[in-house]
Amino acid sequence: MDSQGLLELLREAAPVMLRGAGYTVVFALASMLGGLLIGFPVAVMRILPYRVLRWPAGVYVSLMRGTPLLVQMFVIYYGLPSVGIEFTPVTAGILALSLNAGAFLSESLRGAIAAVSKGQWAASYSLGLGYWSTLRCVVLPQALRIAVPAMSNTLISLIKDTSLVSVITMTELMLSTKEVIATTFRPLPLYLAAAGIYWMLSLLFEALQRRAEQRLNRAHR
Repeated sequence: MDSQGLLELLREAAPVMLRGAGYTVVFALASMLGGLLIGFPVAVMRILPYRVLRWPAGVYVSLMRGTPLLVQMFVIYYGLPSVGIEFTPVTAGILALSLNAGAFLSESLRGAIAAVSKGQWAASYSLGLGYWSTLRCVVLPQALRIAVPAMSNTLISLIKDTSLVSVITMTELMLSTKEVIATTFRPLPLYLAAAGIYWMLSLLFEALQRRAEQRLNRAHR
């Protein structure tokens, strides 16, 4: 294929692929939000001095981190209907991504909380603050600043991991690319274009991460 033909192919494929990229961003952000809603309470459960809470939280983290995301999607979308629990592809995809991200985010948050000096806890207790007040008002603001790089890495990973949801017929960048390939029979340039879009999205969120870190560091000073 000459350069003119390649440009024409990419021009024709661009609307479909960019629409798929938009879905990819929406799914990644929704899964990141879901992961945070899961990961934060799990992180807190894992630092509490109660084994009855730490144990199930630890099992969840181990299970999600120790099994492939693709298998988790298959269990949710293809396996659960056999016991009467059925999800749409969008719900199943976001649920699987959220559960998986929640495990990694919980570890990032737990590590960030542990990185806050114990002197901060002691100083807060000396001022009359209780455990939960200290955690909410003193420790978490500092922990979130520490956790920003790791949390941003999780979001970037989610951008790429959304490609797996194409196997459960959920429309996003990869499935959109496959649909174009099915009509053009030109896989190499289109897969390379898709890779370029994923890369551009990752660079965008890396830039947002650096900006967030700079603002948090200025606020901390």
